[in-house]
Amino acid sequence: MAGPAFDDRDGVIWFDGHMVDWREAKVHVLTHAMHYASAVFEGERAYGGDIFKSTAHSERLKQSARLLDFDIPYSVAEIDAAKQMVLARSGLKDAYIRPLAWRGSEMMGVSAQANKIHLAIAVWEWPSYFNPAERLKGIRLDMARYRRPDPATAPCTSKAAGLYMICTISKHEAERKGYADALMLDWQGRVAECTGANVFFTKDGAIHTPTADCFLDGITRKTVIDLARARGFEVIERPIMPDEMEGFVECFITGTAAEVTPVAEIGPYKFTVGNMTKTLMEDYMEAVTPKKNAA
Repeated sequence: MAGPAFDDRDGVIWFDGHMVDWREAKVHVLTHAMHYASAVFEGERAYGGDIFKSTAHSERLKQSARLLDFDIPYSVAEIDAAKQMVLARSGLKDAYIRPLAWRGSEMMGVSAQANKIHLAIAVWEWPSYFNPAERLKGIRLDMARYRRPDPATAPCTSKAAGLYMICTISKHEAERKGYADALMLDWQGRVAECTGANVFFTKDGAIHTPTADCFLDGITRKTVIDLARARGFEVIERPIMPDEMEGFVECFITGTAAEVTPVAEIGPYKFTVGNMTKTLMEDYMEAVTPKKNAA
């Protein structure tokens, strides 16, 4: 993602109810979120000026915060409106939207119940998450060293900043080896997800995907499942062991940033970029593209 540093760009960011200059959207070094990961966020895309499933993302943002024991002081409708306002001010039609909520700096320590809760929303241009040429032929995934934790040890259904620490480590390790990303197992050694996307496989005309019981049940994941079933594809959500990957034919990942991206390789396992994957790629892009009003 080449371009200027993210703290040195033109534009505005919605910050606690006000539009502020992009370069002035700052927090103090003793902000609780920086020390104790008390922050939640969303990743959203706009297509043709419309934010895809904006309300679903705003609802999840609010729920993520509740799971971290704080309440965002804006309603879902207010968050939706703020996102649309920032998008309009950006002048972009196709863009990435990043709402972020966090605990402030009033108290420093594990307990921070009196801290102010902040919300900021930024919008920028962000094309395909992966190299476009590589994406079309299928990306290569490494096997991650770290695993998704037992849901009894972390709020795994929250899109919480702290849960992405092992994702950054795993993606860095994968990229140093020449891979695009990494596949993570869960705490029981079963297939879970990639560092920022859910994973699907095909076999015997059916689609198989891990049960989202210790990782995020992505909004894109649910959208693609609905699209697949509308096509008449059988979708089976179940525990998947790593050695089962040898018997799968196709593989793809889904996420707001990744959209629907084919996978050609996971460690020693190889996959074909086949018709089911291509069909769902096309169906997803049709679903997110705003429909023009008939004349």
